[in-house]
Amino acid sequence: MKNLRVIISGGGTGGHIFPAIAIANNIKERYPDAEFLFVGAEGRMEMEKVPAAGYEIIGLQISGINRKNMFKNFSTVRKFYKSMSRAKQIIKKFKPDVVVGVGGYASGPTLYKANSLKIPTLIQEQNSYAGITNKYLAKKASVICVAYEGMERFFPKDRIVLTGNPTRKELLSADIKKEDAYKEFNLDPKKKTILVIGGSLGSRTLNKSVFGGIDLLIRSDVQVIWQCGKLYSFEANMDLASRGDSDNVHIYEFINRMDLAYKAADLVISRAGASSISELSLLGKPVILVPSPNVSEDHQTKNAMALVNKDAAIMIKDNEAIAKLIPEALKLVNDDKRLRSLSENILKLAQPDSTSRIVDEIIKLVKK
Repeated sequence: MKNLRVIISGGGTGGHIFPAIAIANNIKERYPDAEFLFVGAEGRMEMEKVPAAGYEIIGLQISGINRKNMFKNFSTVRKFYKSMSRAKQIIKKFKPDVVVGVGGYASGPTLYKANSLKIPTLIQEQNSYAGITNKYLAKKASVICVAYEGMERFFPKDRIVLTGNPTRKELLSADIKKEDAYKEFNLDPKKKTILVIGGSLGSRTLNKSVFGGIDLLIRSDVQVIWQCGKLYSFEANMDLASRGDSDNVHIYEFINRMDLAYKAADLVISRAGASSISELSLLGKPVILVPSPNVSEDHQTKNAMALVNKDAAIMIKDNEAIAKLIPEALKLVNDDKRLRSLSENILKLAQPDSTSRIVDEIIKLVKK
């Protein structure tokens, strides 16, 4: 296929950006001459991460609805209509064969305009509960790739394809050794390891929960890899230093080698973002999920419950985490039988080759 041109739109968090980049990389492997343009939201993480991955991106001036103060939404509405006009200009100039939406503010106007210009669109819905934007866009979308069963509640059944979520290829490499993981994080191979990850920006609740249980962790025979996020790094390090430091709590602002972090972990504590769950499923990692309450339609709780209902994860509510999380984690990480059961059950939910299957659908659309 010559001169394949693809727009990929969305972002906001690593959970939207990494799948978008994975899709582009897979298309590029198959069609080295393909041309890409990403459309994101100005000031959001994608404006930095996408160019770092080697792709061009244009930002729209768009932001989310302020649910707490509706009077602040006049500028949001103005930005939205401005973004619609800008999205139309971008599409007409780039002339894509297909437009892919991965979720996030920018995907709304971009896919809406692509649909109105009769360009095929594909939605990649990562969550078990679809947001308002994707439900609306799905009415005109050519294909909707989903990661969970039962999504016909939200989308036209005849256009749904169960593909799973794209994951970072490097996480699944067979070359990764446990010894390398222990060395990377200066860990003791004889001790059990808990990995705490609060998403690419960090999580106040998870960090407060670790602070709250830090004395229990220091006294235990368990070691912790703790990704606290940029906003909390100074506070976390100062708090640990005030206790005389500890050989078994290792704090990181951001973990670049997530492949090694996952390899080292006997138990993971995580928010319930769709990308994280997909990665944990593919790796068969026992996990305690603490869904973020600060997301639209409380979709992280629904993501977590899809696993809990199949005994594939433990869930602790955000408002109970500070009291319960660390005691529960220490109990679980020392229960080999329960860890094994959780691992086997989450592995059953994994969707291998998700990225390739999504790209298959994109290519089918273009060939049509």
